[in-house]
Amino acid sequence: MSRTYLKKAEKTSTSDASSVTEIVQNILNEIEAGGEDAATRFAEKFDRYTGNLVVTRDEIDAASSQLSQKLKDDIRFAHDNVRKFAEAQKKTLGDVEVEIVPGLVAGQKTIPCQAAGCYVPGGRYSHVASAIMTVTTAKVAGCDHIAVCSPPRPDVGVNPAILYTADLCGADAILAMGGVQGVASMACGLFGLPSADILVGPGNQFVAEAKRILFGRVGIDMFAGPTDSLILADATADAEIVAADLVGQAEHGYNSPVWLVTDNADLANAVSLAVPRLISTLPDLNRENAEAAWRDYAEVILCGNREEMAATADEYAPEHLSVQADDLDWWLDRLQCYGSLFLGEQTTVAFGDKASGTNHVLPTSGAARYTGGLSVHKFMKIVTWQRATADGARPVAEATARISRLEGMEGHARTADIRLHKYFPGEVFDLTATE
Repeated sequence: MSRTYLKKAEKTSTSDASSVTEIVQNILNEIEAGGEDAATRFAEKFDRYTGNLVVTRDEIDAASSQLSQKLKDDIRFAHDNVRKFAEAQKKTLGDVEVEIVPGLVAGQKTIPCQAAGCYVPGGRYSHVASAIMTVTTAKVAGCDHIAVCSPPRPDVGVNPAILYTADLCGADAILAMGGVQGVASMACGLFGLPSADILVGPGNQFVAEAKRILFGRVGIDMFAGPTDSLILADATADAEIVAADLVGQAEHGYNSPVWLVTDNADLANAVSLAVPRLISTLPDLNRENAEAAWRDYAEVILCGNREEMAATADEYAPEHLSVQADDLDWWLDRLQCYGSLFLGEQTTVAFGDKASGTNHVLPTSGAARYTGGLSVHKFMKIVTWQRATADGARPVAEATARISRLEGMEGHARTADIRLHKYFPGEVFDLTATE
């Protein structure tokens, strides 16, 4: 593959990752042992908040009154889009019943998790959209109870827009608590919550590590790292729009990789010149993040043709993959490894992040090679069942007995034998294992 790096990343998304496992494990251990008292201590220490930890109805109503009608309308618009897409996803997964052999019927049922815990970041940025993506999807899936935790601001509480959104989307309880203590409270069933069956939602490295440690005890959406985005662009792309999209994703954090893959050197050079200029116009914190991400983690890659571009994208397996190139149907058919795909200049990652309907909780750090993002399916268990008549059980029992003895599992074999002798008394069966 003729791949030329016009800009090569000096770091990877995990270059500066310090070990937080011990810190998180100790917090989890203390909360496990100390319950609500321990969780409250950590909330006071890390969130610097001493108000109600379980948000009241009056507080939710007061938060709603602080928002403009226009903002409420925008949130409802985004919620409706996410709900419609989640409902369409749910229809793709249903109950199944099939007769495997005469007399043996097997089936599939889809059963939603009973209790879901949704983490909604509220520190550096107040992620209203994360409340929409997680709570709405759990609600459509049919979860009986949906809890939300979000970091409060000292002497203020949870961002009013997050409270309004979580309530609108169907949250049954909201904790004014962030970090490991919020995740642990949902997992352990503290503050009147049922113990979560699944934990979802983005968060910082401590939140991500808490979910990783708790995985197995509870389900999680995925192991999440810094957000990443890749743009595939050819000579037809608008360099200014490509640059704006790269900058828009770089502002997520200092270690959020953005990559441009193109087969046109003029476009690559134009974008490379435009990005620093656009970054310089951002507000201070956003500018600092984008500058570091572009300086240390961004890459500009020049390929020989579109097939090499597509192969590069599949190798990187980005969380977000944008195509600003000719013949969009070719790219849709060819590309295989991405969290979410944005085809054409008329769509952009920010649309998916905020309001278009697809979910923005997506696989990072190359995980798109083997998994997709958050969906109603994450909140639903696919379970199986079977029933049989005596005649239907007969061939299965014979095969089971012989296979079990071949494996050396005599106890298994005898559970088949006993049924054959009961249902077909007097008949002789060859139930010995043969190599």
